[in-house]
Amino acid sequence: MLITLVAVALLAFYVAWNLGANDVANAMGTSVGSKAVTLKQALIIAGVLEFTGAVLFGHEVTETLATKIANPALFAATPQILVAGMVTVLISCGVWLQIATSRGLPVSSSHAVVGAIAGFSWVALGAGAIDWSSIGLITIGWVLTPLISGAIAALFYSQIKHWILDRPNQVVQLQEWIPWLSTALLGIFGVIVLPSLTEPLTNFVIEEVGFNIPSYDIPLLIGAVAVVGLTIISWRQLGLGKTEESIQSPISNPVERLFARFQLLSACFVAFAHGSNDVGNAIAPLAAIVYINRTGSVPTDGIIIPIWILILGGVGIVGGLAVWGKKVIATIGENIIALQPSSGFCAELATATTILIASRLGLPVSTSHALVGGVVGIGLVQNIKSIKFKTLKGIAAAWLITIPVSAGLSAAIFSIARILFF
Repeated sequence: MLITLVAVALLAFYVAWNLGANDVANAMGTSVGSKAVTLKQALIIAGVLEFTGAVLFGHEVTETLATKIANPALFAATPQILVAGMVTVLISCGVWLQIATSRGLPVSSSHAVVGAIAGFSWVALGAGAIDWSSIGLITIGWVLTPLISGAIAALFYSQIKHWILDRPNQVVQLQEWIPWLSTALLGIFGVIVLPSLTEPLTNFVIEEVGFNIPSYDIPLLIGAVAVVGLTIISWRQLGLGKTEESIQSPISNPVERLFARFQLLSACFVAFAHGSNDVGNAIAPLAAIVYINRTGSVPTDGIIIPIWILILGGVGIVGGLAVWGKKVIATIGENIIALQPSSGFCAELATATTILIASRLGLPVSTSHALVGGVVGIGLVQNIKSIKFKTLKGIAAAWLITIPVSAGLSAAIFSIARILFF
């Protein structure tokens, strides 16, 4: 059994590696494409924050994927069938993500995992084993996510273009807008990240200090202080003029240089939030198998995810991003439209807003879909001729076939495994 667990852990690492090369790479693509950060800087930022997000907050999504897509009660009498199925999920997802990454196509690892789980469940127990409502929600999310993100990005960018970029006194206009941009950036990302980060502090204040405060008070206070701090720092940097640092910067326009700093901050938030959310795609099957091995039963409710599994996923994501991530970064950052820091910032802000709205509505969405939609929305505001539709056709095709391909691969591999081993 130890050999089996080691083999499954290696498979989970393989999936995490491919997830890092594809999903994380496309999340950092706009920052690299706009030259807000270099490729090396993006790899370091994403590496640290993706790993931190995965290890600290990756357990919730992992629990959901391990126990909610396939109906676990149907496998109660045959836990080894579920083990075999989860192994096929890892193989299917890893193979499909590697194929997509090799072609520079950003796809949704979430959709690949759900499709693979549905594929083996159908073969094992029939169509009734699949949670069709989850598949339906994913389909809705696939259609709505890029449309909503594109609309939000177009709205953000059109306002920045009208009030700042198209004005003769860009610097003066930007000075007036800095407080609002700081509020938008830290407000949207703060709602995603801060409640999870400050929960231990809130619990300490309530339980140990005995001061009963609403759960959102500490995040609001930290967010307000951060907005004021970012505003003051940004005003100071904008007023410094051409320092030695700015002369050496690849971005000579002081307005775009400040937007590059804002985009760097937003990229940090994207990496952290992505690590905490999507690491589950790689390690959920492994978590389910470890649980079955330890208890001899199928996980039906929440399960405790061992820390070594979260670390394994985090290391795999970082490794894949560093070694294989360049192609997908190039697709998002350079091969749809040419990006400046101001437009890249709007794309990331739109992505975060879309994911936040979807989370509140309970819709499963893809960072890849939201980011591509945001970039296209900006292209429509700039000039529709600037959009490289050939690239978009390839991306859309990859989106469309992710669920059926991963489901088909999983069904085929599981069928072969059942003939050979059961």
